[in-house]
This record gives sequence, C-alpha cells and structure tokens, in this order.
Amino acid sequence: MGFEPYINVSEVRKIGMAFYETELKADLLDAYFDLAEKNRQEFRRACEPYGSPLDSLRAILDDIWPAGAGLQTMFGRKMFVGLSRMVEPNTTFLAHHDIFAEDAPGIEEAESLTAQFAANIYFSVPQKGGELLMWHRNLTTSEFDEQRKGKYGISIEDLPAPDVIVKPNTGDLLLFDSRKIHAVASPQDSPRRAVSFFVGYRGEDNPLTYWS
Repeated sequence: MGFEPYINVSEVRKIGMAFYETELKADLLDAYFDLAEKNRQEFRRACEPYGSPLDSLRAILDDIWPAGAGLQTMFGRKMFVGLSRMVEPNTTFLAHHDIFAEDAPGIEEAESLTAQFAANIYFSVPQKGGELLMWHRNLTTSEFDEQRKGKYGISIEDLPAPDVIVKPNTGDLLLFDSRKIHAVASPQDSPRRAVSFFVGYRGEDNPLTYWS
C-alpha cells in the first residue's frame, strides 16, 4: 500500500482518499465513494494478524455514546473512514482547520454539525520533531483565507507560538477540536505516520458520526 500525494495538497502523502480532495466535483465524489469500502478492507488486511485499531475505536465510540456512533453518510452512500498520512523529514503539515461545512457547503449532513473532532492514531513517530501544534483561537474563513496566501494552510512562522504542543508516541490516540488551527512540526530523523478520521457531534441525543 503506497503513499500518494493529495490531489490538492502535494506536500503531504496519504493512503486512501480524503473527502477534502473531492471539492464536490462529480467525478471525484464518485471515485471517493467507490473506493471507500475497498480502502477500509485494505487497511484491515494491512493490520493482520492484529485487529484494526480503527475498528476498535469505532466500536468504543458506539459503546460509550448513549445514542451510538456510525459511519457518516452523504448522498445516501457511506463515507470512507481511516486516512493514513505520512509527513516526511523536513516537510510539515501547514497550520489549518478542518471544518466539514467548508468542504461540503450547503449539504445538510455537514451543516448540521455543532462540533467536529479529529482522531489520530500514531503508527510511527520521529525521535525529533513531528509534534502536533495547536492554537486556541478560532479563525473565521475569511481570516484563514487571507493568512494562508493561496496555500492550503498558514506557515507556522506566520502565527504566534502555539498554545499547545503534544509529542505523540507510537500507539497513542489523540482527540482534538479540528475546527481550531493546528499543524505538524517537521519530523527531523524519520517519517511521522498516523491514521485518522473525523468525529461529528450534533448534540447529546444524536449519534456520533465519523468519516475521513
């Protein structure tokens, strides 16, 4: 299973297709949904003879949340979950926020969220670098677009010092508010590999949903 660049972010490599890549274009949406089940099964096979940590986390969320949890659907089709990403030495993941409604404007499933979290499970981390950097302040879409200067994110050097810095270890799970600005510091000695998905919240009486 090889890592390939995002369609719209060449600096970061991944396995699987992110909904962000579709930009709501019909042909890319079809590719995204057509590949969703194939990518889920390939990840399970890659984990053999062990169980998939993604399946474990999805089951735990379903168990502990009163209204349960399940795959997010859109246009009557189940979305992909479990994007594997690699940040290579001397590259970085620019500061950005992940907001479902910005990726799918006008779509009820995205607009109905009241909170969105990222779930990252780390498979390999560098000894130096690769920290998750987070800022408390939210940026409006217009503020973010102005500061990113045509790139997919904002250069870390153009922001104040991060409010939170977390150095993950192999096997760790991190859950954080993906609507706030976050970035990845450059790994120095080896790649940083993690698998991730989003968790959508619509109130305590509604099921959690997840997608990538």
